Amino acid sequence: MVTLYGYPPCSTCKKAEKWLKENDVEYTYVHIVEATPSKDELAELWKQSGLPLKKFFNTSGQVYRNEGIKDKLPNLSEDEQLELLASNGMLLKRPIVTDGQKSTVGFSEKSFTDVWGEVL
Repeated sequence: MVTLYGYPPCSTCKKAEKWLKENDVEYTYVHIVEATPSKDELAELWKQSGLPLKKFFNTSGQVYRNEGIKDKLPNLSEDEQLELLASNGMLLKRPIVTDGQKSTVGFSEKSFTDVWGEVL
């Protein structure tokens, strides 16, 4: 089963949901702010994604900008970055989609087709 961590007003999350529905991929929706993944869950998602940890930060979000996180990141360990991400769902780039084996962050039709098309 696929899990989509999203934020209902997010247009990118809506695009990802539309793609999953159109491609008959069953998924569970988790509100990323109300049920923010824990530090351990994020570490697992990060490992599954194969992406640099910085790709998990919502760099266009208000919290990221207002807290000056761009300037703080270079001085934070991976452990501290994971703690920071787990502390506020608005810091997470979305959507995050996982099946427990692999994970994607954000949405692009190509990446979804490449990664989630095989679920069909």
